[in-house]
This record gives sequence, structure tokens and C-alpha cells, in this order.
Amino acid sequence: MSAQQHSAFGAAEYIPPDPIFEVTKRFNADKSPQKVNLGQGTYRDENAKPWVLPSVKEAEKLIGNAGDEYLPIEGLQSFRDEATKLLFHDTSALKENRIASCQSISGTGSLLLAGLVLRKANSGNENIIITDPTWSNHDLLFKEIGFNVVKAPYYKDRSFDYEGYIGALKKADKRSAVVLHACAHNPTGCDPTRDQWKEIAAVIKENGIFPIIDSAYLGFNSGNYDEDAWAIKYIIEDLGLEAAICMSFAKNMGLYGERVGLIAIVIKSEDAKRTVFSLLQNAQRQTVSNPPVYGARIAATVLGNSELLKQWHQDLVTMSSRIRSMRKKLYDELVRLGTPGDWSHIVNQTGMFGYTGISKPQIERLEEQYHIYMANTSRISLAGLNDHNVELARNVHSLPERCTEHGFGDFQETTRQSVMPQIISFSCVSSNWVSSKAGFFVGAPGPSSTINEQITDLETPHRTSRMLLRYFENMHIT
Repeated sequence: MSAQQHSAFGAAEYIPPDPIFEVTKRFNADKSPQKVNLGQGTYRDENAKPWVLPSVKEAEKLIGNAGDEYLPIEGLQSFRDEATKLLFHDTSALKENRIASCQSISGTGSLLLAGLVLRKANSGNENIIITDPTWSNHDLLFKEIGFNVVKAPYYKDRSFDYEGYIGALKKADKRSAVVLHACAHNPTGCDPTRDQWKEIAAVIKENGIFPIIDSAYLGFNSGNYDEDAWAIKYIIEDLGLEAAICMSFAKNMGLYGERVGLIAIVIKSEDAKRTVFSLLQNAQRQTVSNPPVYGARIAATVLGNSELLKQWHQDLVTMSSRIRSMRKKLYDELVRLGTPGDWSHIVNQTGMFGYTGISKPQIERLEEQYHIYMANTSRISLAGLNDHNVELARNVHSLPERCTEHGFGDFQETTRQSVMPQIISFSCVSSNWVSSKAGFFVGAPGPSSTINEQITDLETPHRTSRMLLRYFENMHIT
């Protein structure tokens, strides 16, 4: 028997792992009892434990053993009905039967269905506008199904870049699509004001842009579901626009592992609903065939039972208020310590996430020295904080100021050494960097001839970092 001549994967290129899941992986491997995970967006209680919502607990008791038969392609009817009623209960779109819905694999699945339906509808939408920055899956997902992804500036000076964002929308090609964050923008925590939303929506309407509204945090942001859905209602009701609303019950019901989502497409007329629904069914069939049942039963039971629905609304208040409380406590601690800089953006942001604004070298040091884990963008999940660990602000306070003042890029100051006077310690991304660039800094007094003698490479705990000690004579070396 002849040996196989070549591998089907010989030309394949390695794809780096997802950075957020890598943060969690490193956190789980850390044996320190002081470790803190501010990376992944999952709610934790005051003791840093997963919290099963009381409404969900009761729903599971009511469900019992209901079996595991296949669902229809479009999902569980009772879930679709209750989730649609929850969001659209006071809208003309619901009263006029102009909403086509389909259960999805959480928020990612609903976004995928939205993109596929636009493709199947021959809508002419070739470009899709996403915020910069945004949730990483927006870019990955829409590129994969053939859209040209256009990034619109969203974040500037630690706040929403309104001028940059609306300017990008005004310049967008006609018949583009845009991914909007209904509330609690991920990752920045910066939302438009209502007046800004009105201006954004007016530009969307004028330019014929189709809105895809990522609605992963409804109720989780303010504690009030309808309050968080205001922008959605304004777009579809006040302006009468068509839109795809992509809902997830991962965050607001704590059903992370059940992957419960819904896409609801609001269309111009009841006559078009049948066609759009068929596109949804076709897109679902060719991707996941049909969705899972258990999580949908939980959500349907919570939403369809008046007592459990009331309890769920209280659960939303519990989660959102604790997160707001931790924002304030983190801010207060940073101010109390006199940490350099203005930290008001921490309390001005909203939702589960926020941008701290600290640098990558500082983030690396927090992980390596203090066992504090976060995304390398400086995004943190406020849900990972509690009264027992909010004092981690002291560790932020201890970080070298120069990391943020100068932004060395690959050249990263990590700590000051007391080995000898005025010697500065740096970390480099890799040993190759060390050999290719000496770097620069102002150092201690002494003859120039001693500079080369003072260079030392030291291993550090970081797998790719090296410490480079350098002794300089009031000069720069590049």
C-alpha cells in the first residue's frame, strides 16, 4: 500500500487562539488563591461564584423532565413568542404581525442568521459597518460570510467618539448594513445619549443603511429591560425602519452554556414576513439544522410565568446594581490612593465592561505579579470585582506611570530596580527584539565606555519576555 503523498493540511496556516478565552485558560491554570478574572464576561456574585438566578432555579423545577425531542428548524414556539412579546410588546410591528423570528445559538448565532438572510435576500448590502473597537466576533463573523467590514471610530479620549462615528456613517456607501450595540457597548462601556441616538438613526434612515442591533445586554445594563431597549424602539417604531434585532439570554438570564438567543427581523409589511421567515429557516437549516431545547424552555418558562417574570426583573436589578456599585468602589479606591490620572471614565461607562486605559505592559505585570487577569485591550469585566478584591486598585496604583505616559509600544518599562542607582528595567516582547534594538532611556552618571559592560539579559516568568538592564550616561541610544 503506497504512502499518502501529501497532507490535505500541508498549506494550512496556524490561527492564533481567541485572546479572551486564552485569558480564562491562564486564569484557570493559576493556583494562586488571590487570582482575579476580569477577562471573560460572566456575572459573579459577591463571593466570586457563578450566580444561578432565582427565577431560573424556579423555572428548572417547573420544567422537570420534559424530554429531548428535536425542535423545529425555527426553534421552540413558546420561547419565540414570549421573547418577541418581551421586546416588542408595545410596538405596531407586533400588532401588525411584521416580525419574523427564529431561535438562535445565542447572540453569535443570531448575528450569523442576520448576515446570511441579508445575503439570501439579494439586498445589495456588501459593506457592513462595525464600531472600532467592538466585540471581536463581529469582525470575524461578517468577514467569513463575505461582507466587506468597515470600521467606524467609536472611542476617543476615554469616551464615545460621537463626531468620528456619525461622520463615518455619513460617508458610508448607500445600502450598507451597520451593527449597532443596543446598550452597554462591548468593550468600551460607552453608549450614545438619546439625542445622539436620534442623530445616528436619522443618518441611518437617510443613507438607507440596514441596522443589525446586537442586543446582548438588555435589562442587564440599567436593570430595566424597556429602558435598555429604548434605541431599538426608536429605530423601528418612531422612524419605522426595518431592522434585525439579535437577542441573547446568556447574560441577562445567566444561561451562558445553554446558548439561548433569538433573531427578530422587523419588516415593512405582513406580506413580506412569510418570505423573510423562509430565509431564516433556510439559513438555520444549513448551519445548525435546529437549535437546542433546554435553555429555550427555561427562558420561555421564566418569560411566560407572571411570578417568575416579576422575579426575573428583580434579578436584573440585583445584577446591574452590584456592577454599578463595583464601578463606584473601584473608582473611589483609585481616587483614595491618589493614583495618577483621571479615572472618572470608570464610573461614566456603563454595563458589564469598561476600558481602564492602562497599557499592555501594565496589564502583563498585573497578571504576572498580582494574578489579575484581563484582556490586553485593558477591557475589564466589572462583574469579576467584589468587596474582597476591589483593593486590587492598589496594584494598579503601584504600576509605573511611564508606561502610560510614553507608550513605548514593544519597548515596555516594567519596574524600577534597586540593584544599582538609576538602572531601569525593561521587558521586551521577544528575545529577537533585544538583539535588534537596544532601546533608549536616560540613565545614571558614569563614563560612556561602561555602557556596554552594563548590559545584562535576565529571564523572567513571562514565556516570551526577557529583562534588559541598561545603564546609561544621560543620553539616548537607538
